[in-house]
Amino acid sequence: MSLRKGLIIFILLAFGVNAFIIIKSVDAHTIHSLIHADKFKLLLALFVVFGAWICDSGRFCALSYAAGEKVSFSLGIVLTWLNYFGSAVTPMQSGGGPFQVYVLYKKGIPVGKGIAITLMRTMLTILILTLSVPAALLLDPEILAGSPFLKGLVSYVFVVILATWAFVAFTIAKPELIKRLARVIVMWLSRFKFMNSKRRVIKVFQWFDREVDNYIMNFKLAFNSGKLWLILSVILSVLHLLALFSVLPVLMSAVGLEFRYVQTIAVQAVFMFILYFVPTPGASGVAEGGGALLYSILMPQNMAGIMSIICRFFTDYISIFMGVIVVIRMLGWGVTEDIARNQREGDMNDA
Repeated sequence: MSLRKGLIIFILLAFGVNAFIIIKSVDAHTIHSLIHADKFKLLLALFVVFGAWICDSGRFCALSYAAGEKVSFSLGIVLTWLNYFGSAVTPMQSGGGPFQVYVLYKKGIPVGKGIAITLMRTMLTILILTLSVPAALLLDPEILAGSPFLKGLVSYVFVVILATWAFVAFTIAKPELIKRLARVIVMWLSRFKFMNSKRRVIKVFQWFDREVDNYIMNFKLAFNSGKLWLILSVILSVLHLLALFSVLPVLMSAVGLEFRYVQTIAVQAVFMFILYFVPTPGASGVAEGGGALLYSILMPQNMAGIMSIICRFFTDYISIFMGVIVVIRMLGWGVTEDIARNQREGDMNDA
């Protein structure tokens, strides 16, 4: 799937589902609540989003220092926006990492280290959600009580996460096997003329071996000499999620809805846990429709749909828009398409 197609699908699904939600759920009371919303609290929700960006940028900086590299705060913000853009235009929100690795490489950070830094960032978020979601479901079983589908989806996500952690552990414990597997794949591709010379094949072997070594060295460095930076990145990861999850209660307060803060956090933790593994670009459609379904636990149905849309606007659409600006000004659409193509083909040897 090309980036243009991914972006078009994201926009069409978002607008289509949002329009359906508005038609089905909005009534006179909803409109009245929105018109009389507290403007200061709406502005506060925007500042909470800024706080989430700051925490995410700080996390990039901390992880880079743990790896023995230096990422500036401003570059961390750019990487944050790029992640939102890449996630919005690719299935399973998988596209953010390659853009971040490319920018880090252009700033002088080896590809292997860039992969390790971005992977650790993602895995920290998943780890926090993996630990918090079971606690949330134990504290409030009603979150999934009315939806067998969501129960099944959460079970599926747990299986995927366990498999992901097992794979990461395997790559760290058995790097030589990963190198051998890569050589087998490269040799297999060479038969089909994906690589048309022995010299190119050897260069790919050398590049992959070097980057796997960088990847492993980065993890060892982070867990040995970079422990304090790693601890800081964990703290910033928690604060980042809390900031994102705090947007909804602030918006609910703005329209005069009562809420229990811990319950809103729990519901959103479960929801984000699911969205990480939705196959549509940026979880578009499912994020809006699923939000309308889950948020009905927290508020009347005539407000749940519109609050899902508004919350998504604050926490995702603004960041994706900033990511589009970064892509156009910093990378250019052609380079961005090349990065996505390389990701799909698994050919990073030109880096």
